[in-house]
Amino acid sequence: MKRLLAAMMTVTMLICLCQGAFAESGVEDGVLTVAMECNYAPYNWSQADDSNGAVPIRDSSEYANGYDVMMAKKICEANGWELEIVRLDWDSLVPAVQSGAVDAVIAGQSMTAARAEMVDFAGPYLYASIVCLARKDTPQAQAQGISQLEGYCTSQLGTIWYEICLPQIPGASIQPAAESAPAMLMALETSAVDFICTDMPTAQGALIAYPDLVLLDFTGTEDNFQVSDEEVNIGISMRKGNTELKAAIDGVLSGMTAQDFNDMMAQATAIQPIQ
Repeated sequence: MKRLLAAMMTVTMLICLCQGAFAESGVEDGVLTVAMECNYAPYNWSQADDSNGAVPIRDSSEYANGYDVMMAKKICEANGWELEIVRLDWDSLVPAVQSGAVDAVIAGQSMTAARAEMVDFAGPYLYASIVCLARKDTPQAQAQGISQLEGYCTSQLGTIWYEICLPQIPGASIQPAAESAPAMLMALETSAVDFICTDMPTAQGALIAYPDLVLLDFTGTEDNFQVSDEEVNIGISMRKGNTELKAAIDGVLSGMTAQDFNDMMAQATAIQPIQ
């Protein structure tokens, strides 16, 4: 009986130690639950199988892949966690992490001051410059700066592209925001608008899916968007006060360089599905 009691006490202590270890990391159950749209290539997308290292999406028969999934897997491997992907609409991401429904959001979020009032950020885990896309053989495709752009335009709802960048274009006739990145691209592809504003990774992915588009990158010129570091630094958000999780994620990201980020994004762009 004494041996049985001793064994039970040992198991209980081990369970407590394991739980304590996870609690100290900010992931109490050892499963990092990450929210993303699963519809924002090359950051994240959904696919029918687990090819190229895709991860199951909770409550779905589909799988998630992309740069955000690759980064989430890297963070989990470094910390000994399992990974769970949750698919949510863009506007639901911040509320989900605020409420504790998910541990983190890895979804191409800019680390803006407004968002930082609602969540804590680890990172950056990417640096994304702002660019435009237009259809080839249109006047917009010849623009050499934002002052030369004119016509109907849009971007994705709730992004700095729509709220901060498009208003800087003097000749812009800004249309209602698109609900998602694919909807934004479809508006351009179907000629509902003349150009769109987005970030470089999204644009590079779009050029693969839509070869009739042209990239307008005014980086390094005086006739470019005026944005702050917080608006082009892409971070991983979590609930306010979860300092343990922030430290654990930052511990992984601090060992990576901007070139590491770009190389991983290139891998994601190369395997993204053509839609």
